[in-house]
Amino acid sequence: MRRRWLPALGLAAAAATIGAMVVIAPANAAGGVSATFSKGSDWGTGYEGKYTIANGSGSTLPSWTVEFDLPSGAKISSLWDGSYTASGQHVTVKNTWNGNVANGGSASFGFNVAYSGSYAAPSNCKLNGGACSAGGTPPTSTTPPTTTTPPTTTTPPPPGGRGAPYLYMGWGSPPNPQTVMNATGIKWFTMAFINASGGCNPAWDSSRPLSGSADATAISQIKAAGGQVVPSFGGWSGNKLGPNCSTPEALAGAYQQVINAYGLKAIDIDIENSDEFENEAVQDRILNALKIVKQNNPGIQTILTFGTSTTGPNYYGNRLIDQSKALGANVDVFTIMPFDFGGGANMYNSTVSAANGLRDKLKSTFGWSDATAYAHLGISGMNGLSDQQELTDLSTWTQITNWAKSNKIARLAFWSVNRDRGCPGGGVQSACSGIAQNDWDFTKVTAGF
Repeated sequence: MRRRWLPALGLAAAAATIGAMVVIAPANAAGGVSATFSKGSDWGTGYEGKYTIANGSGSTLPSWTVEFDLPSGAKISSLWDGSYTASGQHVTVKNTWNGNVANGGSASFGFNVAYSGSYAAPSNCKLNGGACSAGGTPPTSTTPPTTTTPPTTTTPPPPGGRGAPYLYMGWGSPPNPQTVMNATGIKWFTMAFINASGGCNPAWDSSRPLSGSADATAISQIKAAGGQVVPSFGGWSGNKLGPNCSTPEALAGAYQQVINAYGLKAIDIDIENSDEFENEAVQDRILNALKIVKQNNPGIQTILTFGTSTTGPNYYGNRLIDQSKALGANVDVFTIMPFDFGGGANMYNSTVSAANGLRDKLKSTFGWSDATAYAHLGISGMNGLSDQQELTDLSTWTQITNWAKSNKIARLAFWSVNRDRGCPGGGVQSACSGIAQNDWDFTKVTAGF
């Protein structure tokens, strides 16, 4: 049945707004230093933004997460409208909370960028805590040393599309996405599947065009309601772009057509089956194409989705991860599909075991900590009954979601919104989950991620 932004910085003479991302060029920064402060998504009781610095040549220096603690029940949309002021190397973020809160609210809060041989992370900024500073000594050299720049893959990706269930317009009585958004609060969808039409040409299910199709209409509806999409390329079956595009450059060009068509912040490559996942030449072609995409689209998030065993990636999954490092693909999120692996009697335990196996592989390959590995890790489950009759009921999915939240993983998805409707005893179907449930129950839980 199945399957399935670290901003790159340019120099700027003045501040400019790019979507929800603010690009700041501090007036008195040495060596043409530029920086970004980007607005993320509400994580419930906390909020995370990103602050990144680059030197005069554009090389990215370490990026840090700045956590803003919210009053209980508050939404980030009530607290920050995206405005800011920048004076030298001090950035002030406006707090637009319009009422008094128990733990105190400030009109604004800010932090300083400081230099002490290498750029240091700002400490956590609290809404009721005033300004915070990274400490250190102001720069005296004309250009920050480039030797301190770490590999860009060591920085956790931003929270674009963190909770993004699959929506498939090709079958399964696809619902109106705005209906689902209004009922659940979900903001992101993973849209399936883009494959090859007549060679190396992208189309939905190899047949529906990028414009004028039901898929394009759904994307317009999602964006009109304040949402975003992550198109997914590949899947288990169909005529895929990976084998049909003869070079990484051609494959990157196909990805680029879709990025341009929808103004994307992220793309997902669902790499499966013997034609892509178990084809080492195609694996490398995809990774090299994603490297080109990252170079040509600063700030875009790239996601790889692939199968797993109950203990983590198999040979081909391990190879995919190793090659992503060897080829410098700079993949942001590695997402496993913990189902259809035969042995999922307890789907919560099997999912956590598989995810921790992926975590350990990411740690060993990239030298990451647990937290950094989790920040590059995704889970894409299957709600209700899987193809192999494995059962993920709503309580199990809630357990998985809570585990994902507590470990701050990068991404959570499931297959699919089309199936997020009840049909107890119905078996594995395209338009329902095979179990008793209310419409959109799994989507509501995922929206809380």
